[in-house]
Amino acid sequence: MISKFYPLAIAATLTLFSFNARAQTPAETAHTKGVEAVKLEDDGKFDDALKLLTEAQQLDPDNISYPYEMTYCYYGQQQFQKVVDNLEKLKDRPDSFDRLYELLGNAYDELKQPDKAIAIYEEGLKKFPKSGALYLERGIMPLAKKNYNEALNYFEKGIQAQPDFPSNYYRAAKLYCISDDSMWGMIYGEIFMNLERNSQRTQEMSKLLFDTYKSQIKFTAPGKISVSFSKNAVINVGGSDKIKLPYSMIYEPTMGLAVAGESVIDLNSMDRIRQNFLKFYMDKFNKDYPNALFSYQNMIKESGNMEAYNHWLLMKGDDDAFNTWMASNKTKWDSFVKWYLANPIKLDDSNHFYRAQY
Repeated sequence: MISKFYPLAIAATLTLFSFNARAQTPAETAHTKGVEAVKLEDDGKFDDALKLLTEAQQLDPDNISYPYEMTYCYYGQQQFQKVVDNLEKLKDRPDSFDRLYELLGNAYDELKQPDKAIAIYEEGLKKFPKSGALYLERGIMPLAKKNYNEALNYFEKGIQAQPDFPSNYYRAAKLYCISDDSMWGMIYGEIFMNLERNSQRTQEMSKLLFDTYKSQIKFTAPGKISVSFSKNAVINVGGSDKIKLPYSMIYEPTMGLAVAGESVIDLNSMDRIRQNFLKFYMDKFNKDYPNALFSYQNMIKESGNMEAYNHWLLMKGDDDAFNTWMASNKTKWDSFVKWYLANPIKLDDSNHFYRAQY
């Protein structure tokens, strides 16, 4: 089985030291060795990494990062029982962390002990209830058995618990985009691309979003348009005299208005549609149905970069069309890249999006 584990850079778990001209302390020397070991891990040179990590541990024996990274090397060498034996000794330390439980659960899964893996993820979530990584792994377990609703439940709990962790959005988007409620996949998928901007998964999501737009917006006859992103039509009553519309009754009619006047779905028309959608949404619904993604889109629009952003977002739906657009709009593209690098989306407990909000 391919590892589901996403390596944790030692630089993120070790104390950052301020070096100066004086001689390094043992802890600082250990840190230097640890950073070099992680680079070796990334290159698959686990034996060399283990040598450096052993030296680092000898210099700084109380730091949990070095034995943890050693178990990551064992995992890369498929020595899964060794991973379990070592992490079981570390997990109850007061300085343990969520990724340690993630790696331990994955090792149990590789040893064909899924029940034990689940127990470890659950134990980890009790200690680290804000861990998006542990919710991700917990959701992957039912996903492997095609229990999609159960998997989605965990992915969305992970989105709620840790809004800036991208992988739960990725998993949830892929499931929703092939369901009767693809609307949620469109939003989750776009948030994912903003959190994980430059990866193979980003390219995959770009194509999925474009293809979903194309499959859910149909031009059935001249002047007639069908928009279908959700089958949910349940009205929620919030008190005796307050009716809250399901989000589909906000999203779909707004999309229908945005599509009016178009006759094809391509990168250029989707830019116009998405800009129209954003205008209608911000004017009519943002006050009662605030949406962290659409608020970020509005920032992009106000910066003058929405056209380039929309082409970037959906570029893998049509590589040739994107390259043609970029060749003719170099100034717009350069402006967008500069702004976008300096202004990432910021999601936290006070600014977030998840389905249960609506």
